[in-house]
Amino acid sequence: MTAIITFIIVFGILVIVHEFGHYYAAKKSGILVREFSVGMGPKIVAYRKNSTTYTLRLLPLGGYVRMAGSQEDDSEIKPGTMSSLVLNDERKVTKIITSSKVYDPNGVPVQISKADLVDDLAIEGYENGDESVTKHFDVDHDATIVEEDGTEVQIAPRDVQLQSVSVWKRMITNFAGPFNNFLLAIVASIIAAFMMGGVSTNSNQLGQIQYGSVAQKAGLKQNDTITSVQGKKVSDWVDLTTAIQNRPGKKTDLAVKSGQTTKHITVVPKTVKSSGQKYGQLGIMAQVDSSVSAKLKYGFTYSFQVTKQIFAALGKMVTGGFNINQLAGPVGIYSMTSKASSLGIIYVIQFTAMLSLNLGIVNLIPIPALDGGKIVMNIIEAIRRKPIPEEYETVVSLIGVGILVVLMVAVTWNDIQRFFIK
Repeated sequence: MTAIITFIIVFGILVIVHEFGHYYAAKKSGILVREFSVGMGPKIVAYRKNSTTYTLRLLPLGGYVRMAGSQEDDSEIKPGTMSSLVLNDERKVTKIITSSKVYDPNGVPVQISKADLVDDLAIEGYENGDESVTKHFDVDHDATIVEEDGTEVQIAPRDVQLQSVSVWKRMITNFAGPFNNFLLAIVASIIAAFMMGGVSTNSNQLGQIQYGSVAQKAGLKQNDTITSVQGKKVSDWVDLTTAIQNRPGKKTDLAVKSGQTTKHITVVPKTVKSSGQKYGQLGIMAQVDSSVSAKLKYGFTYSFQVTKQIFAALGKMVTGGFNINQLAGPVGIYSMTSKASSLGIIYVIQFTAMLSLNLGIVNLIPIPALDGGKIVMNIIEAIRRKPIPEEYETVVSLIGVGILVVLMVAVTWNDIQRFFIK
């Protein structure tokens, strides 16, 4: 149960922080955010303020931002829809009720035959079931619509839609989600550093040596400096640990500087398994710095080092052949979250930082339907100096969604086999 709750909280924080980036940038750019949802599925409660409806939904898995005019936003009212229109003193429509769950005693029953809530801001239909006369109703610019599930959101006129702002503002809005994930990673890393009381330095000089480990048996001592692994120079802790992890169970030559003396030691890193992969381990720990400045700096250095590792992994996928075991979906993330939660809150916070970086970077991959794909479309539009035809953009986005769905199904099934069937 602890693992499930931790997974829900971590996943929820990641997605909500990401979506808040889009929300904030859209608001600042003049784009109408019709809904900001925490959770998915059926609505539990809703609160509307400053043109945005904030909803809490049943499934506690992430959330979403619904921007006016985005491909995820559908505001079309189909002909034949039964509605109740609330009018002001000027006979303008201020609320369109299309839900059977909501009743307003001031509403006028109208079967809608035509509705344009984007440009003309007008509705035509049959009032009180009288089909002999088609009535015309002007719609207020800031009118709301109560949708089938009972959620009241503002209509989306052309001037407040995503496509109505400059391409640069759209680009910033698309980038803001991943950017927020990068900020979250830095903040989470700093919090973890203060909770730990000190942070590992990114030095190839050794800290504590684990008792009974390969390193201790090989004669390595605290303050020794490993300068090369199997003839390859290492200059920091990340280089060192990466080189060791890549040699599980293999004889490995280490160049070790102890004081003014440099010697060569041969070790065989212990083989450990994690997420279906084998890694080498010596049993060494990095040196620790307890200063406030080191803890603040750690937020940036840890995020930078993890980012380097993510790009290195992506590079291997491109140049060294695709391996689905290098990817993790919700099942894999749940399994890793379970392990982190069993180790304590500090590990959960660091794991959240790592996942946040992954989410931000993956979203910037130029695949249609991801933020990176949208940014590429923005760049193409900026170069062409005219919008990409909507039908082309729709087709490209659908292709991207198809690729993501197929990949997600494959990754999820692979995760189930790796973590549960084995």
